[in-house]
Parts: sequence; C-alpha cells; structure tokens
Amino acid sequence: MKIVADDKIPYLRGVLEPYVDMAYLPGGVIAASDLTDADALLVRTRTRCDAGLLSESSVRLVATATIGTDHIDMHWCAGRGIDVVSAPGCNAGGVLQWVAAVLREETVRRGSVPGELTVGVVGIGHVGSLVGDYASDWGFRVLRSDPPREEAEGLGPDQGYVPLEELAARADIVTFHVPMVCGGAHPTVGLGGDAFFRALRRGAAVLNSSRGGIVDERLLSEAVAEGRCSACIDTWSGEPGINQELLTLATIATPHIAGYSLQGKANATAAVVAAVAGHFGLPLSGWYPSGVTPVCHRKIGWREMCDAMPRYFDISGQTAALKASPERFEKFREEYAFRQEFF
Repeated sequence: MKIVADDKIPYLRGVLEPYVDMAYLPGGVIAASDLTDADALLVRTRTRCDAGLLSESSVRLVATATIGTDHIDMHWCAGRGIDVVSAPGCNAGGVLQWVAAVLREETVRRGSVPGELTVGVVGIGHVGSLVGDYASDWGFRVLRSDPPREEAEGLGPDQGYVPLEELAARADIVTFHVPMVCGGAHPTVGLGGDAFFRALRRGAAVLNSSRGGIVDERLLSEAVAEGRCSACIDTWSGEPGINQELLTLATIATPHIAGYSLQGKANATAAVVAAVAGHFGLPLSGWYPSGVTPVCHRKIGWREMCDAMPRYFDISGQTAALKASPERFEKFREEYAFRQEFF
C-alpha cells in the first residue's frame, strides 16, 4: 500500500510507515504522475484534488488536514467512489486566539472596553460559536448571522440572530467564520459584498479569518481608503500573491496562520491518521501526537486574556513582518512556530 502526503503536514512522519509506503512531497507540486500507484492522498489547502490530478490514479481516499474542502472537487470524487475526509473544527481554538488578539488590539486602538462595543459574528459553526461565546463572556454585545442555521433551527432575534445587513449596521467589529460555498441557496463567496459595505457602520473593523474571497477585497480596500472601516485580514484572495493595496491599508495582516496553534495542527493530523486507519484497518485508533497537550477550552477573564496574549501571540509583530516582506507569504506559513493555546 502506498500513500502520498503533503510534506508540511506536521507530526505525520513515522506514524504510518510501519504499515504503508509513504511518499512526502510539497503540496503545491503533487502531480498526477506521483499518484498512479497510490492508494491514498493526504493534503492541505495547496493541492487541488480534481479529475486532473486523480483520474489516472488508484487513490480511494483523500484526507485533508484542514477544516475546509474547497480545494477538493467533492462532486467528482463522490462520482468516482473516492472517500474524502476533512478535519472540521480542528483549528477552532487557534482561530479563536487570533480573534481574541485582534479584539485586544481593537479595544486598545479605540480606547474602549468590551462593554462599549458590539461584535458581529458571521457564521456560527465550530469557530463562530466559540468566538460568540467568549466575546459575550468578555462583556461585548454580540450579534450573530447564519441563515442556514437560522432556517434549520428556527433561530431569530430572540436568540441574537439578525440579517447580515442589520449586523453590519450595528456592529463595531464584524468577524467572518463561514466556509467557502460557491452556489446553492446560501453562497458565501462575496458575502461581504456591495450590500454589506453599503450597510456597514462607519468606523467598524472587518475581520476575515475564514477564506479569501468571502469578503470582496476591492470593496474592502475602497472602504478602508475612504476611512469608512478598518481591516484585519488573515485569509486573502489569490494566496500567496496577495492584494498589496489591502495589505498596506490593513490594521492587522497575517499570512493565513490564524489556526496555526500546536493543538490545531495536532488535531488536524490526528484526524487524517484516524481517516487512514479507519479506511484501511490500521491499528492506530486514538493516535495523537506525543508532546502536544490537548486543550480543554476554559473560561478566562478579559484582563487575564489581554495580559497573557503577548506571551503566546505577537500579532503586531506578525503584521509588521508580512507588510515588510509580502513576497515571503508562503515562507511565513511554512516556517511559522505553532502557538500554544492557553484558553
């Protein structure tokens, strides 16, 4: 049995070798010729998994160490009988930490305290639920918007759920946590588009740590340049060749590392190993990287979080580094020292 894996999936080397032949390759250059005799493919976001890559292969499992699957042609894989497994929620704690660091910076920049500000959370899944709960505990007023969930669960204003335009008009800080969905009843590509920016409260901060393309970067750049809002961006359209104008204008700019915590990466790799073990019957049930301690989310006070954050995450330093050397975007990701989650 042979498995091809992205060579940047952490903690993976040595785990599967007792049972299968492993080939590690840079995710961006994995080619069809590498997969002709492979039984499984383990990837991150940099490998586009579609007919062009997989049609001549023997791959029957694609496991991605990411929460999203927009780099995988799910319909084509299903039609070919290829199982696809992702790692939903794996990096929720890491992204929560990124948002917390931004909230800390925003309150300082505004000379405010949480009780004076409203946070609007767009997308109430694994990450958005955590962000909303912690923001509320810290004293922020919280608005939520998630039409698919609202419809499925009958949620509305009584539960703090409002239409996106209303959220935009009322929130001081808007943070996006939605998957990339191109079609259907509730597409998310361009969700932060014309209607959103027309409604957006003047002086609001717009945060995107979900996917590039969720917020229209041209409209966002225009709004920031005109002084109508500020921008805090981790995920960018066209990565790694990111929008230079938006980079210059952004208050916070990080190289798609919001979820790059020790625990987030360990969780993702554990999910990939579990998928391989389950699919091929390998004795690796319950495997988790040694040396990484899982974090059980705990309540933490606003002041304790703010005081501790600089020891764990220098978000201003990350911003300065990316602004100084945007051409190193991919290197910053590859060389990033995974953060320890602390709440």
